[in-house]
Amino acid sequence: MALNIYDSDNKYYVVGSKFDISQFNQPMVTERREKYSFPFGDAEIVQIAFSGIYIVYGDVMVRQSRLRVKSFDEPDMVELHFSLTGGGIMENYLTNKRLDIKANQHNIIYSPDFDGTAEFDTRNQHKFFEINFERSRFIDLTSESSMLLKSFAENIMNGRSVEISSENLPITLAMHSCINDIMNCHFTGGLKLLFLQSKCLELLALQAQAFEEAAKKTERPVLRAYDKERIHYAREYLLANANRPPSLAELAKTAGINEFKLKHGFKEVFKNTVFGYLSDYKLMKAKELLADNSKDIKSISDELGYSSVQHFSTAFSKKFGISPGKAR
Repeated sequence: MALNIYDSDNKYYVVGSKFDISQFNQPMVTERREKYSFPFGDAEIVQIAFSGIYIVYGDVMVRQSRLRVKSFDEPDMVELHFSLTGGGIMENYLTNKRLDIKANQHNIIYSPDFDGTAEFDTRNQHKFFEINFERSRFIDLTSESSMLLKSFAENIMNGRSVEISSENLPITLAMHSCINDIMNCHFTGGLKLLFLQSKCLELLALQAQAFEEAAKKTERPVLRAYDKERIHYAREYLLANANRPPSLAELAKTAGINEFKLKHGFKEVFKNTVFGYLSDYKLMKAKELLADNSKDIKSISDELGYSSVQHFSTAFSKKFGISPGKAR
């Protein structure tokens, strides 16, 4: 892919080469290695294209810390980005997004067009590695995948410029090994194609796994003794108002705990969601009241706060596999 980079006199230079879209879909590997020397810096770039995948990596040394960069009308791609050494800040004026990737960090990015600035440390060499999947290819690969990748793919299908995570993650040893295998591939012909395809998919899987694990850690708040006490208080308040339950936000405010911690902490303590727990409680209470025979089914439904007898009957049947009438 080609970048137009502007110097302080607003003269632009082209870094990289435009690949014809047909080259991305051909069965064999097309490879280019190019060196550049400009007033603002030097670069050596390797570009590899095959079967809906475009790999680009290289070394960049800049003499001007802030550069204006533009990239338009390129193939629609999803980028697996790895900053190996050095680092930089990319600010896209089209999306008002700022991406800060430090050395030894990675992310997955979708940004069809770029018009903005790039900032680099002029004292250090910047080495980067990217794998770009053609948009439709990436969506096909992730269509039956994890919820995180599905959500990311949905944003892409809706044309949103997006990163898989707002936080970059460290590049693991397994990722470094995979990147080195790609950069030092000595196969030729069909074997090279198969090898590069497998390594690109392996790297995508490693990234997806890393972001999945990071998301799970974020979702698990550390519960202090005070938090647990507040969650137990929330439970008591919820059951005391089972016929007219508060919203999650109201319950969190009443318990004196934030909504996120209440939701995830409740599940950790009671092994159920807030309203899943409430539903189970109401249905167990209904079972007791049905056994009493002193109240008809409509009265029980009303007492427990169900909107209708039909709603109550459906929930009861789903829980116990039998209708309230037959249970009585």
